[in-house]
Amino acid sequence: MAIQLEAKKVIVDQSSAHRLLHPRNTVLVSCTDKTGKANIITLAWSMPTSIDPPMAAISIAPRRYSHRLIQETGEFVINIPSMDIAPKVLLCGRISGAKKDKFKEAKLTSHPAQKVKPPIIEECLAHLECRLNQQLTTGDHTLFIGDVLIAYVNEGIFDGKFDIKKFKPIYHIGEDCFASLAAEVIEPKLQ
Repeated sequence: MAIQLEAKKVIVDQSSAHRLLHPRNTVLVSCTDKTGKANIITLAWSMPTSIDPPMAAISIAPRRYSHRLIQETGEFVINIPSMDIAPKVLLCGRISGAKKDKFKEAKLTSHPAQKVKPPIIEECLAHLECRLNQQLTTGDHTLFIGDVLIAYVNEGIFDGKFDIKKFKPIYHIGEDCFASLAAEVIEPKLQ
């Protein structure tokens, strides 16, 4: 139940507090088991953690199949999808890779990565190949921190920043709701 505060602010239930940090960039993380069987997990909880050396983190609940795979193999790929494949991204978040082949079910193409065993997802526009550096239990999730071994992007959409007129990233708002950025780029000037 929300409690009314001054300035028309309301208390948010703690179980929903994380949603105040949304929208979040949605990614598809690919990983493999020890035999090389690939899986995909849809995540909105990813972030850079270091520029030098380049590192990135993803947060996954231990009950997820991909959690076990990353712990076992120590590798993962953060694939950046565009709004063009949003239904496939949603599907990968709804079914379990322990029971179904997400590449086949979502009609996504696996392609060998350059430095790690998990494949990249060809339909995604950018890829960060990571080797697990450390993991940290944070309540009901595990933060997997990876060294970015190599990163690459489709030609023509990135020059130090994404050209959002050519690339529509997927942002998770909550539950099954997604959005993309408006094509207007604002570069505020300090006075």
